[in-house]
Amino acid sequence: MIATAIEAGTNILDVTATVAPWLLIGLALGAVVQVLIPTHRLRQWLGGSGVASVARAAVIGAPLPLCSCGAIPTALSLHRGGASRGASTAFLVGTPGIGIDSVVLTWVLMGPFMAVSRVVGAVATAIATGLAVGRVPPAVPATVGEAGCASGCTGSTDHAEYAPDPGPVRHMGRVMLRLIDDIGTWLIIGLILAGLMITFVPPGSLAAWGSGLLAMVVLALVGIPLYVCATAATPVAAAMLIAGVSPGAVLVFLIAGPVTSLATLLVLRRELGTPAAGVYLGSTVVAALMVGLVVDGVVALGGLEPAAMAGAAREIWPEWVERAAAGVMLTLIIVPARRAVRRAGHWAWSVARGGRRVRT
Repeated sequence: MIATAIEAGTNILDVTATVAPWLLIGLALGAVVQVLIPTHRLRQWLGGSGVASVARAAVIGAPLPLCSCGAIPTALSLHRGGASRGASTAFLVGTPGIGIDSVVLTWVLMGPFMAVSRVVGAVATAIATGLAVGRVPPAVPATVGEAGCASGCTGSTDHAEYAPDPGPVRHMGRVMLRLIDDIGTWLIIGLILAGLMITFVPPGSLAAWGSGLLAMVVLALVGIPLYVCATAATPVAAAMLIAGVSPGAVLVFLIAGPVTSLATLLVLRRELGTPAAGVYLGSTVVAALMVGLVVDGVVALGGLEPAAMAGAAREIWPEWVERAAAGVMLTLIIVPARRAVRRAGHWAWSVARGGRRVRT
């Protein structure tokens, strides 16, 4: 029992060390993208209607490293600023479904084939869903505040319209910290789950049931009620791939999970109406399943072995670099959480003492 616990802890630390330097690079690139593409510029680019605007929204939204807590208010702002329903929906699907940071991690943990398939699949799903929702007759919109993102959302609501900074370097630093706040908790959970799967699920053991349409439907249904970040889901997906789940089923989990959270569906329902929310959910799941089937078909016809490509880039960094990066990453994640816990403790203590305020 003790030996198994030690092995699980070692695997969790190994996955964390592997991910850390690449994640920091991906977050830095994501911060640069956010600084260079403010929301008012997005409104200009996503104007108009038709297939072209939907495709632009899917492609432009794909590199932005936003979870749904950041993508929801941004998509609503775009919609209310003149973007079409289809374009706003494509942005809402493409942005949390993938980002520079998650693409980097996918390449590192699962290889180039899975990384390219994830990008193409996410963009295709975003376009298909945007076109489908764009055909739904418009409903009378309700006033939606940012509270609709309260279910599991901890980050910023607008990815570029922050308070003015003295310079671009400090601005990018603040954006990067906001991104870490968005994904930190879920990233830790994802790394722990990945380490546990590597420990307790032998490689190839899930090959018997982890392929085919049924497996894809199950993984899609698992992701719907959860708030799962694209970056945090990547280590878990890599562990699934090593355990024998088919590449197509893994992609269904990676595509459908981050964009079908209850928070997203509730806000979309209030903004565009129940029919649009239903079409959004159905179109996203169906498109993700189609992507999964196509990818599994390509793998079978081409004789590819994506599981053998997993971890191909792990030997690039020296061990001391990985450990240092892991220390930096965990510090950036844990320190804000510790501050939040301390503030909550001060508040609880003030309530217990009769509601007197305590300075934090």
